[in-house]
Amino acid sequence: MGKKIFDTFFAITGLLLFGAIILVFFIAICITTGSNGIFTQTRIGQYGKRFTIFKLRSMTNVNGVAQVTPLGRFLRKYKIDELPQLYNILIGNMSFVGPRPDLPGYYDKLQGDARELLKLKPGLTGPASLKYANEEQLLAAVKNPLLYNDTVLFPDKVRINLNYQKNRTLCLDIKLILYTIINKKPEEEYLQ
Repeated sequence: MGKKIFDTFFAITGLLLFGAIILVFFIAICITTGSNGIFTQTRIGQYGKRFTIFKLRSMTNVNGVAQVTPLGRFLRKYKIDELPQLYNILIGNMSFVGPRPDLPGYYDKLQGDARELLKLKPGLTGPASLKYANEEQLLAAVKNPLLYNDTVLFPDKVRINLNYQKNRTLCLDIKLILYTIINKKPEEEYLQ
């Protein structure tokens, strides 16, 4: 119950503080890309239920190829593209801290003890997302990004998130949020 109150209070606060910023970037994206400034996608949430995630659009299609826009690079660098997820937190299908919501075919396919992760709401941040804050660069540097993600990154994220699930407290959540704000990787104890 404490986590729900924390999430609701700070989601409202965040939307009040950053609502104007979201609106300005939304308009800028609409103008520069000629498309809707909000990107929506189906993700897997708590108990394996599907939900729609909201982000500021950072990519556009050029001749059928998805490319990050110049504005999108800026939004991604400073995680501004994630701000609309404050709405996801407010309506209750996300939390501030938890495993990052993934596409269908990952968390919903977990087996055995790993399925315990489905009890958690997905988060805006978490220990695994902090460890792999440079995931795009890691995937760009390997020959087969999908294979690398499926055999190396995703299993490690599951392991880290299971550890978080076993040891989570409001104090730990606040620490992880602060690490996210200052863009710092947490101590190894949170990544075991």
